[in-house]
Amino acid sequence: MKKERVNPWIWVPTLYFAEGLPYFMVNTISVIMFKKMGMDNGSMAWYTSLLYLPWVIKPFWSPFVDLVRTKRWWTVVMQILMSAVFFLVAFSLPGLSPEEIAAGSAPSLFSLTLILFWITAFASATHDIAADGFYMLALKEKEQSFFVGIRSTFYRLSSLFGQGVLVVIAGLIEKNTGDIPLSWRLTVIVAASILTVLSVYHVFLLPAPAADARREGTGVKNIFVSFGETFRTFFSKPLVWLTILFLLLYRLPEALVVKMVPAFLVDPVEKGGLGLSTVSYGLVNNTVGVVGIVLGGIIGGAYMSRVGLKRSLWIMGLSLALPCVVYLYMSLTQTQSIPLIASCVFIEQFGYGFGFTAYMLYMIFFAEGNYKTAHYSLCTAFMAASMMLPGAFAGYIETALGYSWFFVLVMITCLATVLAVALVRRKIPEDFGCSAK
Repeated sequence: MKKERVNPWIWVPTLYFAEGLPYFMVNTISVIMFKKMGMDNGSMAWYTSLLYLPWVIKPFWSPFVDLVRTKRWWTVVMQILMSAVFFLVAFSLPGLSPEEIAAGSAPSLFSLTLILFWITAFASATHDIAADGFYMLALKEKEQSFFVGIRSTFYRLSSLFGQGVLVVIAGLIEKNTGDIPLSWRLTVIVAASILTVLSVYHVFLLPAPAADARREGTGVKNIFVSFGETFRTFFSKPLVWLTILFLLLYRLPEALVVKMVPAFLVDPVEKGGLGLSTVSYGLVNNTVGVVGIVLGGIIGGAYMSRVGLKRSLWIMGLSLALPCVVYLYMSLTQTQSIPLIASCVFIEQFGYGFGFTAYMLYMIFFAEGNYKTAHYSLCTAFMAASMMLPGAFAGYIETALGYSWFFVLVMITCLATVLAVALVRRKIPEDFGCSAK
């Protein structure tokens, strides 16, 4: 029987672990999986970047999640749907021989898998809308503030599990069996099983707050009118076009790097890569790297709260962009030292986590005023587009240039981050984001 009130410690951690796991499976695990299965860099980056699209267009259907059924219903149903689709993904992966994988398999072999990942991506984006709304409805205001750190922690733990533990599992199976397709089938089945357990758990243990009810008297016409007003006010803001440029340019170096790093780390030395095994890749990039980004985010938040957004923006922008030079260094030396590779990845990811906090706070700054929540949601759409659009072409650029010249180009695009900061910094109040006013 559903209860209106359930201790938040029972469901908040599991809810946000369940929110993060599909996201990282779709947007991160898919990259290394398709690469290890033999997809060429251009196709891999193009198809996996397009999986960001549901998060880009998420604001367009979020009002209908408010209108139809309850947030609890959407949350549980999307979890069940994603669980089922992940099982289908596992059995849709083509059985390829080592020779076929080495030759580079055609993307058409992965058509069904890509379709299933697309379904998961839309379900995951919808789940984000519902779960975040449910969180606000099921908790009192003081509880929301207290548990925001808990939800963030478990979301990051899902990242560590998905990008680290699951990849290591795939690597160990690959090492013991020599069967790459089997290693990824079993790994996806593990993820699907965990999500299934969480789905069943939430069916019974998520609360059913009275505030989480279908809004009566809210018709489709009113939704469209409200939606139109949201867009009108967003694009009427004084800084809107500078903000859009900032949102699209600030992370340009990282947007290019993030799609090519998995390929660079696992490609053989003769192809310009570092030749890491799947296990080593999981430990280096998806464990050490995740720890780096989490620590960077924590320290970045603490630093920004002391000096404010305006004073921190230059150092944070440069800390996000310039550490990408570690990949240029590794591509030139092709070092085989795992500790050195891990240190380089940690430095870059720490810098990214540190610099990304300014990006998030700027979106909060721009969204201030009427329609704050809706305007912030539109900012996150541009945030997703900033990763999707460059990432889609990163593989083709790398194929044309090779890894070393690709990373030279990445360093040149650091100028885009400098331009992005210069565009908006003077418009930010001196004390915004500073807790020591």
